[in-house]
Amino acid sequence: MMRIKIFIVFVMFVNFVQSQNINVPKNYIVYHTSEQIHIDGKANEISWSKVPWTDNFIDIEGVKKPTYRTRMKMMWDDANFYFYTELEEPHIWGDITERDAVVFYNNDFEIFIDPDGDTHNYYEFEMNVLNTIWDLFLTKPYRDHGMVLNNWDFKNVKTVVQIDGTLNDPSDIDKKWNIEIAIPWKSINETYDDKIISPKGKTWRVNFSRVNWNFELINGKYHRKKDKKTGKYLPENNWVWSPQGVINMHEPEHWGYVYFSENKVGDKDVFTYGKDEKIKYKLYEIYRAQRSHYNKNDFWNKSLVPKSITVDGKVIPLKTEGYISGYVVSLKSPFTGMTLYITEDGKFGKQKK
Repeated sequence: MMRIKIFIVFVMFVNFVQSQNINVPKNYIVYHTSEQIHIDGKANEISWSKVPWTDNFIDIEGVKKPTYRTRMKMMWDDANFYFYTELEEPHIWGDITERDAVVFYNNDFEIFIDPDGDTHNYYEFEMNVLNTIWDLFLTKPYRDHGMVLNNWDFKNVKTVVQIDGTLNDPSDIDKKWNIEIAIPWKSINETYDDKIISPKGKTWRVNFSRVNWNFELINGKYHRKKDKKTGKYLPENNWVWSPQGVINMHEPEHWGYVYFSENKVGDKDVFTYGKDEKIKYKLYEIYRAQRSHYNKNDFWNKSLVPKSITVDGKVIPLKTEGYISGYVVSLKSPFTGMTLYITEDGKFGKQKK
């Protein structure tokens, strides 16, 4: 009976999101492992064989099937968050070797992590086939003009690449490259005041992206392909786990849901979308309307905020408070009794009743 109720809640959430013309965020249950994981790019441990693959990646807008398959797995233990990714690729190449360079100018794999789901203070991690890393911390998405801490690093992160083919050799056809990553919890905890000691039982907003470029050979070497008329690089392909609906990874409200189960690998657990997530989507509709207006007119427009919203047949009154530099739109959830709010810079929050 419980599983039937959970399924009904999931279907209601999917129907709601689809009715709002929003891509349904993916979800993944991350199971706990007690096995020692060796970061070698091979994922030979028994634990890896017991956890499922994600869905195959889709293009960033959620419309087209990518040219090459990308899929991955996740696990956790008391020390690390583990990732294993398989990227099919007939031409494996790369030339960026300096840490914190713009790695996505090569084909790359990217991780985005927002532990508390407020769209602020999140992590971006990129790496290419040469195991070159670019990691950074963003206080706000670019749309809200926050700080981008490019010199910030995940301390003691471990990464290994395994290539099924040959690197930078255009004379043959390659198969794939695999990535294995361990990000320590301590490295994540240092940027949060409340110290996320353990993710057990929590749901984070996470997404993954793969940048793949069209290439051309110049003197036998791979290069990003340019338009012959304009001389500009052709646009990259952006393939993601959970579709964004827009060509922009920096809208964290669209990222997938990653639930950290206390169950061991090989066991089963269930994930549910909370009903407050429906309210959250409505609040972000209001935020985006305000942001669009502000970008054009340089001021916030209170009249764009409705007096109420309707979710699951419940009419929920909104309270709008303005101040010199912005606003707060808040409400009381009829589902949990919590106060939910969103501010002019897109920060989502909630307070206990």
